[in-house]
Amino acid sequence: MTEFAASRGLECRLLSLNDAAELKRLNVAGRDIVFTGSARAKGSFLAAALRTGWRSARQGKKSPQLVVAGHPNLAPVVRAMSLAAPRLKSIICTHGVEVWQPLPRRRRSALRKATVILAPSKFTADHVAADQGADPKKIRVLPWALDPQFEALAANAAKTSLPAKFPSGQVVLTVGRWRADERYKGMDTLITALPRLLPRWPELELVAVGDGDDRAWLEDLAEENGVDRHVHFLSALSYAELAACYGHCEIFALPSRGEGFGLVYLEAMACGKPVIGGAYGGAPEVIEDNRTGYLVPHGDPAQLATALETLLADPALRQEMGRRGKQRVENEFRFNVFAKSFRKILRELCES
Repeated sequence: MTEFAASRGLECRLLSLNDAAELKRLNVAGRDIVFTGSARAKGSFLAAALRTGWRSARQGKKSPQLVVAGHPNLAPVVRAMSLAAPRLKSIICTHGVEVWQPLPRRRRSALRKATVILAPSKFTADHVAADQGADPKKIRVLPWALDPQFEALAANAAKTSLPAKFPSGQVVLTVGRWRADERYKGMDTLITALPRLLPRWPELELVAVGDGDDRAWLEDLAEENGVDRHVHFLSALSYAELAACYGHCEIFALPSRGEGFGLVYLEAMACGKPVIGGAYGGAPEVIEDNRTGYLVPHGDPAQLATALETLLADPALRQEMGRRGKQRVENEFRFNVFAKSFRKILRELCES
C-alpha cells in the first residue's frame, strides 16, 4: 500500500487499534512504516479514523480515496468513515472462522457495504457470501503470502541455531495459539496420537511452538497419555528461532478444522517440510494431499498416526513432498506474487 501510494503521489496512513500509543516502526520488504496505536481504546481508534476524513476536508485537501480494514470486526469503523468521506471506497479483509457463521447484525451490514471483500481461500469466500449475505461480485480470493522476512530466513533454516530447549531425535513440529477457544487446531489429537507411534519410534518428540491459556490442559493431557516426556512447549521465540524449528523438524502437523488459510503450512513448506493438516477449511487449498503432505479428518488420532507413520518410515517420501511443497510456495505464495495481485485491486479501485 505504501509503495502504491508513493507511486501516485498519495499519502498512506496506518491506524492501529491494539498497538501502544507511542511511536512504532514496522519494516516490511525493506520499507519502514511509522505509526502509533490506540492502546485497545476503541473510542480513540474510531475518532482517529474519522479525523482522517474531517481533517482533509478542513484543510482543503482531497478526501481519502480508499480504506483497507484488516479484519471484518472493523467494518463498522469503515462505515462510519464514509460519513466523513462519502466517496470513500473500501476493502475489508476476512480470514477464516470469524466469518464462517453470521456476524452480529451491525458488523454484517457494514461488511456487505464494502466495495471489495478479500478472502484468503475459496472456502472462506463461499462462507462470506452464504453466511454474511455479501454480494459474490464483491468478493475476491487473494491467498495470503509468506512474510518477506521469513522468506529470507527459510533459505537457511536448517543451518540456523535452535532454541535451547529444542529436543534431539525425530521431531514432529506444530505451531499455533494454544487457547481454550481454539482447540479446533488439533493439538490434543497430536498428543493422543503419540502412544500409537512411540513403540516403533521411541525417540520421537512433539514440539509445540506457541502459548495460551490452554497450555496447562494440554500438559495434563500429555501426562494422562504417558507421553509428557515427549511433548515440549516452546514460546516467545524470535523469527529466526522459529525458522530454525521448521528447518530441523522431520514433519510439520496441525490437524486443524478451523484454518481459513494456514500461514504455518506455508512456512513449513518454504523450509522443505512435508505437512499434515485438517481436511477442512482453507487447508486443502494450501496442502496438496498425497503430494506435499496429507489431509486428515479432525479429531481422529488413528488416521493422524497413520499419516505420521507413513512419513516417519520413508525419508525419501518426506524429502520429495518437502521439495514439492517448497516449489509450490515459490511459485504461488511468495510476497511478490501477493503484492502484484493486491496492487491490481488497488489500481482498479483508484481508477474506477
